[in-house]
Amino acid sequence: MNKKFFWLIILIGLTIFGLFFIIFNKTEKNSLKIGILQFVEHEALDASRKGFIDELKNQGFNGEIKYQNAQGDQANCVSIANQFVSENCDLILAIATPAAQSVAKITSEIPILATAVTNFEEAGLTQENITGTSDLAPIAKQIELIKKLKPEVTKIGILFSSNEANSKYQADIAVEEAKKLGLLPHIFTFSQVTEIQQVIESMLQKIDAIYTPTDNMVASNMELISQTALQSGIPLICGETNLISKGATGTYGIDYYELGKLTAIQAMEILKEIKKPIDMPIQYLENVKLVLNSEIIKKLNLKEIIS
Repeated sequence: MNKKFFWLIILIGLTIFGLFFIIFNKTEKNSLKIGILQFVEHEALDASRKGFIDELKNQGFNGEIKYQNAQGDQANCVSIANQFVSENCDLILAIATPAAQSVAKITSEIPILATAVTNFEEAGLTQENITGTSDLAPIAKQIELIKKLKPEVTKIGILFSSNEANSKYQADIAVEEAKKLGLLPHIFTFSQVTEIQQVIESMLQKIDAIYTPTDNMVASNMELISQTALQSGIPLICGETNLISKGATGTYGIDYYELGKLTAIQAMEILKEIKKPIDMPIQYLENVKLVLNSEIIKKLNLKEIIS
């Protein structure tokens, strides 16, 4: 075979291979995949996920979305995070701090968006591939609400899980805000679900009201906590609006569905390569709303308020 002809055939073959490679990569790039890792199932986190997915569709996203729930198990978080990384997801959404921390430990390359995280720095979520939205509640207004509903209150119990760094961060703020109003704050914590009943029963003898920050274990057990408080005539101000239907007395809270939508807008900017996570500051919802449980307020004979 003529050498020139041979090399011509090789050149043509390489050119065809190169074209197929480019086309294949382009197709793969357009077939975007998002992995969603949610730490546990409860109304606030579910609403955040729904807002995220709805807004993605509204923004024109037509790729693949894979959702996995860790059921409150840290080992499951790690397993799911590894799965999403091995599948080369283009972006991973981590809902709640434990989920975000698990993903962050596994990849520094894939963009990570975290939501329903109170304080990213406190949680160690400071890598260049991480950004997202904070669910930091208006804690000062929530503590003020206790005084509005029950002006004679003097001692407030602050209840949260010792396993959640974000809860401790919020509790510290709540302590300072309570002191500003002349209230005496008492900290009560638990590390396991089996401890909750005993902790509540011990705290009810020492306080006039309960405050719970946004906390996954508290949210998952709010019916037990609120029922026990109600039986003792104690009002309970919670960190998120979704827990009012579970028996909490009231709150000034953020809308987790809207928080999810805000996170989806960030996701589209990353996927369209408009911005990188390092260029995107953590975002917060500006609007909060007052939500009250009128039935509980009547049962506890609390002061009626409008705003």
